[in-house]
Amino acid sequence: MREVLAQAAFQLFLERGFEQTTVDDIVARAGVGRRSFFRYFPSKEDAVFPDHERCLADMTAFLATVGDVEPVDAVCDAARLVLSMYSANPEFSVQRYRLTREVPGLRTYELSVVRRYEQTLAGYLRGRYGEAGDGALRAEVIAASVVAAHNNGLRAWLRSGGAGDAETAVDHALGLVRQVWGSAETAEAPGAPDGGDVVVMVAAKGAPMWRVVQQIESAIGRD
Repeated sequence: MREVLAQAAFQLFLERGFEQTTVDDIVARAGVGRRSFFRYFPSKEDAVFPDHERCLADMTAFLATVGDVEPVDAVCDAARLVLSMYSANPEFSVQRYRLTREVPGLRTYELSVVRRYEQTLAGYLRGRYGEAGDGALRAEVIAASVVAAHNNGLRAWLRSGGAGDAETAVDHALGLVRQVWGSAETAEAPGAPDGGDVVVMVAAKGAPMWRVVQQIESAIGRD
């Protein structure tokens, strides 16, 4: 039923526009009552992103069982679960991306979901690095770096209409994070193999996270 409602909602959003579609329209298309809709989705916005709750649960489970893997590798691999979710249904993902760009409320909602992914990654890293010293700061900055890099590659693929290889774009972006932060774990200077560029960012301890993310995204060339 959840999938039926989500499909009905998205079809109507594309046909009529998000603002012009009501919950009554959605349940009429799906052939169910209003109570059924709110049993699965608190709002219309949630119906646009029906798969993120499951992906967040999968990410949490993955990180809980990943074992003694280098922390940066673990969070990069966890971020790829989001990529897999998007690439499993390219047509839907591209349509949703375009709809989100057109509706400010959906963009705001999407940012809140992205923040939840970031918090999940940061929580795992704090468990690995500890809260003392710069452990918590490192966790927050690395998590922000992973999310910014992943989204840079993913959105480049979505902007292209789903053309090309999404995994290649995302892995390239995450590779930069691994070079910078992974090498920092072993106290080695990050290198630039094969002539690649490496961006190293230093943030003040009290810098707000939105500023850190802004600097990372600017460094890797996100639109």
